[in-house]
Amino acid sequence: MPQTILITGASSGIGKVTATHFQAKGWNVVATMRDPKDGAELARLDNVQVVRLDVTNSDSILSAVAHALEHFGQIDALLNNAGYGAYGPLENFEMDRIRRQFDTNVIGLLEVTKAVLPHMRERKSGTVVNISSIGGQMTFPLGSLYHGTKFAVEGISEALHYELEAIGIKVKIVQPGMIATDFGQRSLDFANEPAIDEYQKVVGAVMAAFGNQSFPPSNPEIVAEVIWNAITDGSKQLRYRAGADAEMLLSSRKETDDEAFIDNIKVQFGL
Repeated sequence: MPQTILITGASSGIGKVTATHFQAKGWNVVATMRDPKDGAELARLDNVQVVRLDVTNSDSILSAVAHALEHFGQIDALLNNAGYGAYGPLENFEMDRIRRQFDTNVIGLLEVTKAVLPHMRERKSGTVVNISSIGGQMTFPLGSLYHGTKFAVEGISEALHYELEAIGIKVKIVQPGMIATDFGQRSLDFANEPAIDEYQKVVGAVMAAFGNQSFPPSNPEIVAEVIWNAITDGSKQLRYRAGADAEMLLSSRKETDDEAFIDNIKVQFGL
């Protein structure tokens, strides 16, 4: 029987490419997204079900999981991919936007995982893959909200690994670097108030730095292949890097003390 993966945030970018990658490998795919109309291309593929799932809506989560089990009979892997980035001075974000960032990137991930776990626990097998980021172990200026969520994903995943390993379920973390997706458009929530002059030097420096990347963005297919390896390699490896910049930056972060690393980031951003 083909194995089945449920993917959140599959309408575009990493989620969509991963859905097609697994389908091409012979897996059943439950490609979930807030608006299934965005998944028309995926819906035309064999063994792909496009299902509504909004990670901030409990009913849609339970319904999507139930649909997956009814249609394919099992869920062998869960990819928690849905998310976006909130960037800008903290003072410029209203509390509803702060809560939305954490509800989507953290609470949604927890709730989807919680909905799938009873099935995996009953079968004593399964793999949960959580998409983190290089921003889950290091930070850039203006990213207090986004990095806060990704540091949370790292901690949640590492801690969850212990309790789930004991019942046959694996937890994996994938850490992409800069990826050639629409993250900077539809997946970015940027806040800035030009009238607050004190922040504008940092804002200008960050915007200029992001426009002059040292590494070209990686193709999302690279991330899809890393996700495939994480699910199928049979190892106990917890973290997987995706992209040349992820390899370089995370190695540097691991080998450098806080002061030196932060000073280097300031230089890179012209601060």
